[in-house]
Amino acid sequence: MNAQTDMSNTPEITCSTCEACCCRLEVMLMAGDDIPAAFTRQDRWGGWVMARRDDGWCAALDRDTMLCRIYERRPVICREYQAGDSDCITQRAQMVTGGR
Repeated sequence: MNAQTDMSNTPEITCSTCEACCCRLEVMLMAGDDIPAAFTRQDRWGGWVMARRDDGWCAALDRDTMLCRIYERRPVICREYQAGDSDCITQRAQMVTGGR
């Protein structure tokens, strides 16, 4: 049995029920994103991205609730990321198996 099969037996994945796996992905900021400066940083190529803590989690993630502290102002990339789609399930499976 593989991790993806195991994940298919879980309840529907939504932003309020997930394990914030996407909050470990690099998020590039786009024109029009209105992110508080404390949660951003410039990458080595000069682009702006969401800042991360030393452990790799997004700086905007509330570690007590595992919810985004700037959800209403989250970047376009975060708004378009589909909870429960194949990429989301792959990220969750990698976290469960220690692949990240």
